Amino acid sequence: QVHLVESGGGLVQAGGSLRLSCAASGSIFSINAMGWYRQAPGKQRELVAAITSGLSTNYADSVKGRFTISRDNAKNTVYLQMNSLKPEDTAVYYCHAETPGGMDYWGKGTLVTVSS
Repeated sequence: QVHLVESGGGLVQAGGSLRLSCAASGSIFSINAMGWYRQAPGKQRELVAAITSGLSTNYADSVKGRFTISRDNAKNTVYLQMNSLKPEDTAVYYCHAETPGGMDYWGKGTLVTVSS
């Protein structure tokens, strides 16, 4: 089992920045890729950014150039630095981890609200 705890959400004005953190515990040796998803009201959950154990990254087109995902394997933590935030970035952000065997784990989410 893998337990994920997000932190760092909050209210920010458009153009501002936030950094989300996700701390993993439990069977962390089994984790391959980690990432961030978000779900806005009335919309489906979507991938924001992902990073593999080898530090390869992938971003949604809507956040490229504004968001940066990073991973500290020594601290079992993944980060999402969000800059130039827009009102359309408002959503609940979920941390995700997957194992090579295809198991998925989710955090409970942290709310990011961007005011115009």
